[in-house]
Amino acid sequence: MISKGGDCEWREQISQPEYQIAEERDVYVDVRDGVEIAVNVFRPDAEGTFPALFAMAGYGKETQDLDYPPQPLGESAMWDGTIEAGDPREIVPRGYVHVVADVRGTGDSGGEYTGMMASKEGKDGHDVIEWIAEQPWCDGNVGMSGYSYFSFTTLKTAIEQPEHLKAIYVSHALADFYRESVYPGGVLNMFYYGLWDGRNGSSGIAANNPASVMLQELSEQELERRKEELLEDPAIRNRPNLYHTLKYPFMNPPFFDFLLNPYDGEFWEERSIYPFFDQIDVPVHVIGKSPHSLTGYWGLYQGIEAPKKLTVKPPGPEERPWREDGEMFIRWWDHWLKGNDTGVMGEAPIDLFVAGANEWRKYDEWPLPDIQWEELYLRRRGKLLFRPEMHQKEPDAFVQEPLHVTSERKSVKYVSPAVPGDLEVIGPVALNFYASIDQDDTTWVISLSDVSPSGEETRLAKAYFRASHRALDHDRSEKGRPYHPHTLEAAEPVEPGEVTEYNVGLDPITHVFNPGHRVKLTIENMESPLDEEMHVHYHPHVTSGRTTVHRIYRNDNYQSHLEIPTHNTDESVIAMLGDDNLMRGH
Repeated sequence: MISKGGDCEWREQISQPEYQIAEERDVYVDVRDGVEIAVNVFRPDAEGTFPALFAMAGYGKETQDLDYPPQPLGESAMWDGTIEAGDPREIVPRGYVHVVADVRGTGDSGGEYTGMMASKEGKDGHDVIEWIAEQPWCDGNVGMSGYSYFSFTTLKTAIEQPEHLKAIYVSHALADFYRESVYPGGVLNMFYYGLWDGRNGSSGIAANNPASVMLQELSEQELERRKEELLEDPAIRNRPNLYHTLKYPFMNPPFFDFLLNPYDGEFWEERSIYPFFDQIDVPVHVIGKSPHSLTGYWGLYQGIEAPKKLTVKPPGPEERPWREDGEMFIRWWDHWLKGNDTGVMGEAPIDLFVAGANEWRKYDEWPLPDIQWEELYLRRRGKLLFRPEMHQKEPDAFVQEPLHVTSERKSVKYVSPAVPGDLEVIGPVALNFYASIDQDDTTWVISLSDVSPSGEETRLAKAYFRASHRALDHDRSEKGRPYHPHTLEAAEPVEPGEVTEYNVGLDPITHVFNPGHRVKLTIENMESPLDEEMHVHYHPHVTSGRTTVHRIYRNDNYQSHLEIPTHNTDESVIAMLGDDNLMRGH
């Protein structure tokens, strides 16, 4: 089913502001191992009991209720990405208690801080929820919410199944901490290095007692072995900040632990959500945005079997403090915590904003059941067509020097002819391509964009992939979603000069290429902290540290192509974009 969504009468049906706010700061809650978790309590200044909303993260509870207007990312110097617990001035007057906590080892809480997504945070969340339910101002109904880190702790807490947790609301979340955040495609993301001290627009982690799990658990011999192995990689050896972290782990203990675990395994599984999907049994509303740096909302929605709803919002810059979902947020809680019929579960469960068409659409299932898979082939002279290359045997190529040698970015690009009609792409996209390199490893950086008739580019997806991590798990792979083990056992150096197949998932997009627009694919190797977008939100990835020749093959033997899910697209559009005559003059 598809229907068009939009504003409706539910905004008038949700709880309206009617209460003043009473607050209690620095209340301490004893959890099961004796650690004290510090919370701030904001509640209606009235007699009676109320449902409660709980939010917990490591950014410092005292900043979460700062009273200043949301700031646009990339435009305001006062944007702070860590104010994400929700606004008690919006929540409490509508008849809810808002409880905001510091995770252990941060802010005013006791205990050790061993990094976000640790299972201890979920256990603490369980105990705080049960404490909340016993308070004289609570009616026994508790929900959890918040953005990003607050959503991580929400999910980890839901896994622990506290009796009084009735529903959760997660935004900008993830299911797989390794693949979707710290090591996408096996490539290290520096975001968590910069997040520690608040680089580029964040207050950072408010750690008061940070500790390294690796320093506690590994023998001295194993610790040194891992460190020396990392320092053999020129991409790390030539980055002073990574060398510094390895030599002085007390400067940033969680990131030190991330560095020492470059392959998937128990360390990352314990810090992920997907291994515990079957333990999440409370209703969940998953909020996402396409494109975004975290696309785990797709996996969360597909993996959790409890009553659920998915909303994918329009693309665009984020604002902080997080206030943008206010009324939608209250609608969800009115239904699950107050029993008010706001109609939220009577609609189709999936609400997507489709860019290009610039409209909201509602669907019953994901992936969409009526998509058509098409193959968009890499062609000679930088073209993309729905027909494979048959004539040109010579590969395309670029040489990339490493970041400590140059800041000049090299690449190969492929662009389709102008689409003759709407080309609607809704679902996961993958690039299956053949390449050779003259080293035993490299980093592939893949981008997909929409190019308007004026030449303006809108990036729709970006993926990272380490060549030595190319092993494919066929049993866990799906159409458009190749799955790679990323384990030490599966990793294999590339044979220099050998043509090798790579399968790279680009994550789902919800986009319509309008008539006259073009599809653009970029294959490159470098990402730099000097890139303009890094000054907006610091997240460079650690790319290859050696000068490397990259050759991309696209001919009758090596049919490199994009795998795209088309929807509501006329067959004539596909046919025309498969016409070799369109190669001329393009």
